[in-house]
Amino acid sequence: MKYQWIILALALIAGLLTSVIVDNRDQTATAPAYPLNILESGKEAVDLYDEADSRLRVIYFGYTHCPDVCPTSLAVLSAAMKKLDDQQLNQLWPIFITLDPDRDTAEKSDQYAKYFHKNITGMTGTADQTKALAEKYGVLYMRTDLEDSALEYAVDHSSYFYFLNPEGELIDKVQHTLNPNILVETINRLLNDEKPEAT
Repeated sequence: MKYQWIILALALIAGLLTSVIVDNRDQTATAPAYPLNILESGKEAVDLYDEADSRLRVIYFGYTHCPDVCPTSLAVLSAAMKKLDDQQLNQLWPIFITLDPDRDTAEKSDQYAKYFHKNITGMTGTADQTKALAEKYGVLYMRTDLEDSALEYAVDHSSYFYFLNPEGELIDKVQHTLNPNILVETINRLLNDEKPEAT
């Protein structure tokens, strides 16, 4: 009887150790392949925080299967960009980052973004990178299953344009708008080095 308790105790300890080892392996396996700032666009890796690239970043988070808000917002961004001169365009880096990395490959995201304007870079990260970026900039998103739909699920999300400096700091944000002039005014102000705190 005494030996049975010893064997049982050893089995419990072995089970706990095995569980810890497996958990650690799982965490290692799901770690992002890149750091937070290295995303993929088309067939290449892109550094979102490349300090050698001094352009003002304007980022929109969405997904390519979005039925209305994303295409509307990217169309408004495109309309705003058409109101800028070449010098202003050269100082601006417009970016679309998908919130649906399971379906939106790096190539698909970039093709989708460029449909609205050739200067918009479409980017895809891992699920962990997407979550971390969303938390960093206050982007709210949630997957919602769709019954009896070929899409299977939608990604409900907040809709803002986020303005970042090359170091990745949020310097301003503009809520979803149908008026491209609001974006133009913000871009002009930020390019003139007026950098208010983000609201």
